[in-house]
Amino acid sequence: MRAARFHEYGAAEDLVIEEVPDPHPGPGEIRIRVAAAGVNPIDWKLRAGDLREIFPVELPAVPGRDAAGVVDETGEGVEGVSVGERVFGLGGVTGATAELFVLSAWAHAPATWNDEQAAGAGLASVTAMCGLNALGSLAGRTLLVEGAAGGVGSAAVEIAVARGATVIGTAGERNHEFLTSLGAVPTTYGPGLARRVSALAPNGVDLVLDTAASGSLDDLVAIAGDPKRVATVADHAGGERLGTHVVGAVNDSALLSAAAELGGQGRYTPRIEQAYPLERIADAHARAERGHTRGKIVISV
Repeated sequence: MRAARFHEYGAAEDLVIEEVPDPHPGPGEIRIRVAAAGVNPIDWKLRAGDLREIFPVELPAVPGRDAAGVVDETGEGVEGVSVGERVFGLGGVTGATAELFVLSAWAHAPATWNDEQAAGAGLASVTAMCGLNALGSLAGRTLLVEGAAGGVGSAAVEIAVARGATVIGTAGERNHEFLTSLGAVPTTYGPGLARRVSALAPNGVDLVLDTAASGSLDDLVAIAGDPKRVATVADHAGGERLGTHVVGAVNDSALLSAAAELGGQGRYTPRIEQAYPLERIADAHARAERGHTRGKIVISV
């Protein structure tokens, strides 16, 4: 199969397209013929070597953790999905930007999503749901989402709105109209956030989800009034220091199915800033590294 690989830790331009051995699913896994794969912060951080102490990878490695496509092989013990069905999901920390990818968690992709949207839903929706679930019930609550225009943030906004929350989202001014379209009340991030939030929510905010790792966690805890009313999926060191909920993504088919159900209802639509062909994966990684994306970057395979 064709795949993108990096042979050593380094820059985006070190990614190459080449023939690699086909992977095969183990027990409880499935293999898909990839239509599109997501590009997430973990992908370029792994490629650059920033996470080598936490997630050492065997080189050469194929970047990518989530993808969408059609099932073409199933492992022992797999039930509820058949060859030929369209799914999206998560595998290991590498392997997705290839013609074939093994998933350990998956859900059927709703017909309301195209392949790029399905590819952008996996890690973003699971991360958002893990963060929101740590905060408890959202119905009737006011939630502040820091970094609301990004892949995880935009998913969190729509999912929280679907669960009955009033959402205030932070983003640069160019993305305020985008946040409004997601169902959030937009405001800018940075100095003066507490004052701006107070004007938008005179009775205060009940809960805060940080998806940005922008150095704002101390301010977010002060706005919430209690670190246990704050969850971060982005600033683990800060969260541990302050005592907030610190949340990471898990490969959970139930969470993916919940996201797909909202997608089928038209209540959650993964937002794609740009789709790049596999041959331009270096450009996709470089764009992702610059940050401030509106939704997700994906690779069409």
